[in-house]
Parts: sequence; C-alpha cells; structure tokens
Amino acid sequence: MIHLAGPYLLAAVLAGLGTYGVLARRNAVLVLIGVELVLNAATLLLVAVGASAGDRWAAGNVLTLFVITIAAAEVCVALAVVLAVFRMRGDVDLSEPRS
Repeated sequence: MIHLAGPYLLAAVLAGLGTYGVLARRNAVLVLIGVELVLNAATLLLVAVGASAGDRWAAGNVLTLFVITIAAAEVCVALAVVLAVFRMRGDVDLSEPRS
C-alpha cells in the first residue's frame, strides 16, 4: 500500500498547469499541451488509486489504458486540424477568429 499524498499533489499540480495552459494561451499547440497535462493528471490518479487498492480493484489499470488511447487519438486529430489551419491561415493564433 502506497501513501497517496504524493501522487495526489503531483496530479493537482499537473491539472492546474494544464488548466492554466488551456485558458491563458492563444497558440493552438500550447493549448493542446495543456489538454495533455490534464489527461496525464487523470492517468496518474487512476494509476495511484489502482496501486493503492491492490488486486481488489483492477478497473484503474484498465481505465488508464483507455485514457492513454484516447489521448493518443486526440493528439493525432488535433495536430491534423492545427496543421490544416496553419496551411490555410498562416498562423495558429486562437485569439483572432477568421472565417
């Protein structure tokens, strides 16, 4: 059994940094990095809870694999959209919407 204060604190820091990155940044790539930090915080929490529960609750490990898979798919789709927007507009600044 592990002490959960360390992983909880690290997950809170990751989620806070990710939220700040999503809300404060105007570059699309930096917003994606913020989203990934939030997903990594969720993954860390799932792994920590799964490790503390032992073999009684293996759902944390399974959910972690789903989060990793969804994060990989999200990165592929989002980077493709960012690349298409960059080719159309010449920049990926989110502060000025254009048609």
